[in-house]
Amino acid sequence: MRIVLLGAPGAGKGTQCKHIVVRYGLLHLSSGDILRQERAAGTELGKKAQSYMDSGALVPDEIIVEMMAGAIKKAPEAGFILDGFPRTVNQADELDKSLASTNKKIDAVLNLKIDDRIVAERMTGRRSCPQCGAVYHIENLKPKVEEICDNDGARLVQRPDDSPEVVANRLKTYHQQTEPVVDYYRNSNNSAVYDIDANKDADEVSVLVFEKLDALVKT
Repeated sequence: MRIVLLGAPGAGKGTQCKHIVVRYGLLHLSSGDILRQERAAGTELGKKAQSYMDSGALVPDEIIVEMMAGAIKKAPEAGFILDGFPRTVNQADELDKSLASTNKKIDAVLNLKIDDRIVAERMTGRRSCPQCGAVYHIENLKPKVEEICDNDGARLVQRPDDSPEVVANRLKTYHQQTEPVVDYYRNSNNSAVYDIDANKDADEVSVLVFEKLDALVKT
């Protein structure tokens, strides 16, 4: 199976990726992880990406697509799941062209649909330990002592990217740039698009995801 996982920040993509990888034996391909690996390895692509990042510019689509295409070639026969890619319609189109050159295609697109209000509650309510990295939530995962890490007693903090302003900007970017990717795949007729209600508890979301993918495996 070759899967694309889409959804707004805070929709639970990371959690669902882990479950899917374990259940189906797929390779988890995160664009962020691969970008960091290329930079750390000092590859030609990594150096090109670094030059853009150092100047504060976005890494061009062609560099990201080339990195991901290289990683996809190393995927096992069982397949892969793409996390954080494609982020734009152009990236999706270039990915399709790259796969088509080897007679392959994206089999399924999982679209984790979640209300912006739920995203804001999840992300702005997160608190992290600056020492051990443990993550809590002011409503759903409270520490034993308010604002204090259970592990080391450090005072919990809100990460800058979990502030209301940053969350609002990330959601705006998602709706403008990445949400149209769902329609791209829906209109392509090459990939099955499954809308998943991600407002639910993570375990309930996993059940919905597995129902769709189990049926796909049997076809």
